[in-house]
Amino acid sequence: MADALHFGRAAEALGMAQPPLSQSVRRLERELEVELFDRSGRRVALTSAGQALVPEARAMLAADRRLRARMAEARAAAARAPLRVGLVPGTPASVVRELLVGITEQAPEGEVELREIPGAEQARMLLDGRLDLGLLRHPVAAPELRTVPVAEERLGVVLPRLSALARQPQVELGELVGHDVVLFPRRTSPERHDEVLARCRQAGYVPGRVRAAESAEVLLALVVAGRGVGLVAEEAARHEPRVVWRRLAGEPLRGHVFAAWPRRSAHPLAARFGEVVARAQSDSGGRNDGGGGGRPGPVGSVPGLAGIGDSTGPWAVVYDG
Repeated sequence: MADALHFGRAAEALGMAQPPLSQSVRRLERELEVELFDRSGRRVALTSAGQALVPEARAMLAADRRLRARMAEARAAAARAPLRVGLVPGTPASVVRELLVGITEQAPEGEVELREIPGAEQARMLLDGRLDLGLLRHPVAAPELRTVPVAEERLGVVLPRLSALARQPQVELGELVGHDVVLFPRRTSPERHDEVLARCRQAGYVPGRVRAAESAEVLLALVVAGRGVGLVAEEAARHEPRVVWRRLAGEPLRGHVFAAWPRRSAHPLAARFGEVVARAQSDSGGRNDGGGGGRPGPVGSVPGLAGIGDSTGPWAVVYDG
């Protein structure tokens, strides 16, 4: 408008109708409490206040363009940074597969770093910015994090290897009478915690004490120490030779794998991939009834990841344990 000094031509140059432009100018004049244009003559002219505003406005617009360009560069740089993903020990291979496929589809040049990290440590790393996305077996009770279920697993009972019940191929919940039980902390998922204990009571098993374990490692340590039996997915017990996992007889008791990421994530891909995995698992039923566990290795060697090697995606995967 300052260049054209004509409302009609200025509106045409801006690709808008003249009335909204006139209203915008009037609104700006009211906010600044000055008249920017002299409309008294046959031609529109800048007032002294308008002349003073023009160079300042041009500088502000130039600064805005520079800021937007720099922010775009920052977003692009953040997107190029490796996505740091934590895997709880024994993460189902189907979840890892969907994560990697999601990267291929949405960020072909993206790089992901997969690290096997206990759940409690993942939560701390997510909160202090050392991890972008975590895959855990329990939701994290922290308002700064978003948590969504991404897979369902069949729970069984973890017993000391020398237990008499360990000789059975499967165990009834009622056969656990007399044992304490080790579960995830109730505060992380009260409804799920109460549901598991309700199923125990229905089967005639009322634990003398319910012990809380922040991670699978702590749960297994308590079982080894004779402090109770654990109810957990099979994959979580694979790395401890002093215990055995047995399927529970009857109706399956199920747990979940969760994806968690900071609500204000520094990495632009964290939330996107969390949603990708959640949606893919939901579409496929989200169940993992056994197998697929173990420590991450090269992509082609992860159980369930056949055919998802270097030949099908340009992304790089770094495993760090």
